[in-house]
Amino acid sequence: MTERDGWARLGKLHTSTHVLNTPCLLPVINPNIRTVEPRELWERYGFEALITNSYVIWKHDKLKSKALEDGVHALLDYPGVIMTDSGTFQNYVYGDVEVGIEEIVSFQRDIGVDIATMLDVFGTPDMTKEEVKEAVRETIARAGVSIDAAEGTLLNGPIQGGVHADLRTQSAVGMAEYGFGVHPIGGIVPLMERQRYRELVEIILACREHIPWNRPVHIFGCGHPHLFPICVALGADLFDSAAYALFARDDRMLMPWGTVKLGDLAEFPIATEALAGQTPASVMALADDARCELLARHNLEVTASELARCRQAIRDGTIWKLVEERSHTNAALREATEYLYEHMPAGLVSATNPLRDGGVRTSQDLPTTPPSVAALGRLLTSYVSGAKQAILVSGASGPWRDKIGGLVHTIARRWPDAEVFIETPMGLLPYSLEDVSPWTHLMGPKSIWSSLSEEDIEFDLEAMLAGVEKTVRISIDNGKQMNLELIESALGSGVNREVERVELDRKMIADKVRYFLDVDEPTSEELISNSTFVYSKTHRVRNVHASDGEHLLSPRMRDGGLSLTLEGARRLHGTAIPTVVVNEDSVPFTRKGRNVMHGFIVEVKGELTPGLPCLVEDLNGEFIGHGVSLCTADEVACFTKGIAIKIRDGIGD
Repeated sequence: MTERDGWARLGKLHTSTHVLNTPCLLPVINPNIRTVEPRELWERYGFEALITNSYVIWKHDKLKSKALEDGVHALLDYPGVIMTDSGTFQNYVYGDVEVGIEEIVSFQRDIGVDIATMLDVFGTPDMTKEEVKEAVRETIARAGVSIDAAEGTLLNGPIQGGVHADLRTQSAVGMAEYGFGVHPIGGIVPLMERQRYRELVEIILACREHIPWNRPVHIFGCGHPHLFPICVALGADLFDSAAYALFARDDRMLMPWGTVKLGDLAEFPIATEALAGQTPASVMALADDARCELLARHNLEVTASELARCRQAIRDGTIWKLVEERSHTNAALREATEYLYEHMPAGLVSATNPLRDGGVRTSQDLPTTPPSVAALGRLLTSYVSGAKQAILVSGASGPWRDKIGGLVHTIARRWPDAEVFIETPMGLLPYSLEDVSPWTHLMGPKSIWSSLSEEDIEFDLEAMLAGVEKTVRISIDNGKQMNLELIESALGSGVNREVERVELDRKMIADKVRYFLDVDEPTSEELISNSTFVYSKTHRVRNVHASDGEHLLSPRMRDGGLSLTLEGARRLHGTAIPTVVVNEDSVPFTRKGRNVMHGFIVEVKGELTPGLPCLVEDLNGEFIGHGVSLCTADEVACFTKGIAIKIRDGIGD
């Protein structure tokens, strides 16, 4: 894994001869009917892998003999990664296959495939639950002998279970116990054919957290571009499809937003290399074979482009923005997306960096929070204030310090027992986090800043305040004097005391230390007490120094987070801040500031959150460095390659 946004990830799948960059699509190649030649898929379109059917090759003597003699790469004239299916789908379509369980795996191994597939039992939506349960049981029973037959060749371990979430989970757990290289989620083609996308989401959710994180997830038979974003966001790494060719034979064209019929177009709504210089009329006038080839090329280009868009969205931290956009192009896909929002896995939220550059685009019809916002909300569940009075500010987006900073200072001076919260479309936000992105950069129509419902406010207040007695709601639009009058009428005239702005900044920094470093209130208070600040030209805290002058940390202007210094990390060592323990081999490198790699961590203390700080210590408990986690504790337990902790500083020799 090289980049991530929650469960969405960029990875490198190592086969015996290749390194495959994911997420990616494997175009389906029928060895008898090649609409686009495999060599061209590699050289012209840049597809690093393809999938073909080993059962078709095995059944045809001419193909079989050439594959055994020269290898499958020579048979297809393709230098990239070749995955083969086993005949399971043919069994679903035609009723039976003639090859044995071990025989088909051995054949795939003998013809030199990069990734083979065991002969599993296809579970369809039309089967009874008992029939599907038997399919799951039989597939798991075949796992061991299939792996033995593979003799080291990477092997797909398909997950079945029909539309039954409990059977999908059972299948995922059972198949995960064996040493498969990839886990395809199978049996979904009938769902795709009927646009039963919500059930697709349910199936992925039932499987994903039970599949080892170091094994790629392959969505068997899912190749329509508009499904890529939601599947990638849920952790899918590989896709395959013959849709580019099958749709072309029916004069259908793939688009990022759906499928269109060539005959319905007066002009093309998208530009691809295949369509250059063409019009719908000119393409319709082509001979059948030529038209089919041209449309297949267009479909391939659109498919490749949408996956590239997904990969870039992972890098940019905008994969959920893409999910939301694509969901509005298809009613069934929108239903699936709303279902996902309502059943967002806690594990996905905890694997999401709560801080990011830029904002989050939202709208009033969003039924719940996207992970990028919910991730910060998860941290707020630890917020417990002893304040008895709550002042809720509504009416507008940030920057809130510019809009109500003076009012908050007055409140702190006159009503020291009151806590100020900002009403946002995603819930109440403590004022101390007013500059944290993406909360401060929620983008959408003005209507989303309407006041929260009384039920939402009561729920949030009960979660964050131990025993609030009085609540007053004010609006940014009222003006400072009117708001003060509203507060005074609800809370009384208050007191009159002097409060330096630095004290407000100290509280804000202490709160961020609690949230982003996962330490308790006494620890954050001890670290920040008597500290001094260096301010920017815009009067925001740039650096925090201890009373002895040591630089401890720096608030980040771009996202509102914190960057620890080596001294700050050293002083937090031994507290509840997330910490990884590395083995002896890693110690000298970590001390020099080198990244901690997967496979060298022997223990994780606390909860690692991607994007947030953590410490590193050796087996004796000695602090040796600090950095930013790129993974969760569950991923640490699985991965053996790649960077786990991006080190900021080591203590040196």
